[in-house]
Amino acid sequence: MLPRIVGILAPIVAIVLVGYFYGLRHNPEMAVANRINMDIFVPALILGAMASKNFEPERYIGLASGAAILLIICGLVARPVARWMAMDWRTFVPPMMFNNSANIGIPLAVLTWGESALPAAVILYTVSNVMHFSIGVHMLDQNARLLTLWRNPTLIAVAIGLTIATLQIPVWEPVVTSLQLLGNVAVPLLLFSLGVRMQHVRFNDLGAPLIGAFLRPLLGMALAGALALLLGLNARDTAMLLVFGALPPAVMNFLFAERYQRAPEQVAAIVLIGNLAALVMLPLALMLAL
Repeated sequence: MLPRIVGILAPIVAIVLVGYFYGLRHNPEMAVANRINMDIFVPALILGAMASKNFEPERYIGLASGAAILLIICGLVARPVARWMAMDWRTFVPPMMFNNSANIGIPLAVLTWGESALPAAVILYTVSNVMHFSIGVHMLDQNARLLTLWRNPTLIAVAIGLTIATLQIPVWEPVVTSLQLLGNVAVPLLLFSLGVRMQHVRFNDLGAPLIGAFLRPLLGMALAGALALLLGLNARDTAMLLVFGALPPAVMNFLFAERYQRAPEQVAAIVLIGNLAALVMLPLALMLAL
């Protein structure tokens, strides 16, 4: 079991470390690359998976429901914890809800269960992303216009992909291949960018980051197990929801905190410590899932 877990996590850690050390030496400006990734490569990854012949959206209703309920409960639990730590809940709750289902979740699913797990991983990422750009933004700024949600290229790709899959619209195979080739760029670039960004984070007060780094994955895994039983998920969906529950905070939490000026330094520390703690928590999740 241990060699398999190491084999799954090693490529992820390796690409993140390449980004980290390259960033230390060259300090690249990743804003343009990240924008291209989120505007082109990630939507292509999603659309390519959904436009393929083996994608059946109704097959993932239970998994999507479980992911949404898990994220909401994590947020509800995190709010009194923030109050106990005398911390603004808008700083602590979003990183405890919205996890790294793109940078780590998608490659981890593919490395663990193979390419056949990509549609399910995309569904999990979609649930987290939709909630982050709606509920998450509203938590940080109650005056934010949620209509801008549908300008997000990722969500546009999801809407198109679901329409194609639901209506069983045939897609010319070279188009699907082109989308998949573009999508192949997304995962390594996400991991590389995560490594580059980590060099800019500084450690401040470690109380909240350490509590979140270990409490959130444990709560997420416990909720995943209970929800899988309640929703009657099959073995692989149960395992994927378990790993989803253990994922660390998304880097997007820091970007949103910076945009809406909600203690971005504190959020950056929570994100960094959470992603470092994933080196312990994700092997635990994989041991339980496999």
